[in-house]
Amino acid sequence: MYRFGQLRSPQLGDLIGKNPLALIPIGQLEEHGPHLPVNTDFVIAERLSEACAEQLQELPCLLLPGVWSGYSGKELTHWPGTIRVRTRVFADLIYDIVHSLVAMGFRKIATVNGHGHHPALLEIVAREVADAAGVYIACVDVAKMAAPAVARYRKSPPGGCIHGGEFETSLMLYLTDDVDMAVATAEDVFRYSSPNVPADGFAGSKKAFWSTWGIQRSKTGVYGDPTLATRETGEAIYRETLENLVGFLREYHAAEPADWSD
Repeated sequence: MYRFGQLRSPQLGDLIGKNPLALIPIGQLEEHGPHLPVNTDFVIAERLSEACAEQLQELPCLLLPGVWSGYSGKELTHWPGTIRVRTRVFADLIYDIVHSLVAMGFRKIATVNGHGHHPALLEIVAREVADAAGVYIACVDVAKMAAPAVARYRKSPPGGCIHGGEFETSLMLYLTDDVDMAVATAEDVFRYSSPNVPADGFAGSKKAFWSTWGIQRSKTGVYGDPTLATRETGEAIYRETLENLVGFLREYHAAEPADWSD
């Protein structure tokens, strides 16, 4: 694995000539309830990115320093620990990082995002970079890559894995020693109900975006049930997520870009 920041300029020049893959871990510092550290999103994104880079040495793969803060909704400031970067500032930062890599000669660049408020912003950046430079970056979201494994291994019902719930808590139990399960609570399992909306409605179905923070008020800063999280579940989800990430990144790197010269 090559760490971008530890290389000298001539070394980077040599590697760029080999059409490397640049990986940019992107997380966030924000509250995750009383039981999880505020760097949860960043730790998950960085650790998965590091593991991907180790498995993709044949490309070669360069791991950039992670982006540790970005955009969070104002609701998350009700509890200490959330550092908010405005949406456009965050998008411009990622754009400038990616555009700098493109100017060096990188043509394969992927963001690995661990924070739920970032996907739409990163997709905007990807389109802007494509328009400006003709380079098509990949935006990889940890939650989406983990979704099949979460569905298979979770113990909590729908509403148990949104924010600081079983999914993130299980991963952090596997990746760190920073989880305090003694204060984990199921008080804020997401329970969506309304007399005007059917039980089988669209909320939470992924068919439309509707922020949970505007539907149900959280008392602890969590949406979900972290009490059902285990290290074993975290390991199973981590390993399958990593396999999916590596598989996609190999496919992305191997794909030839379309020829728009005519």
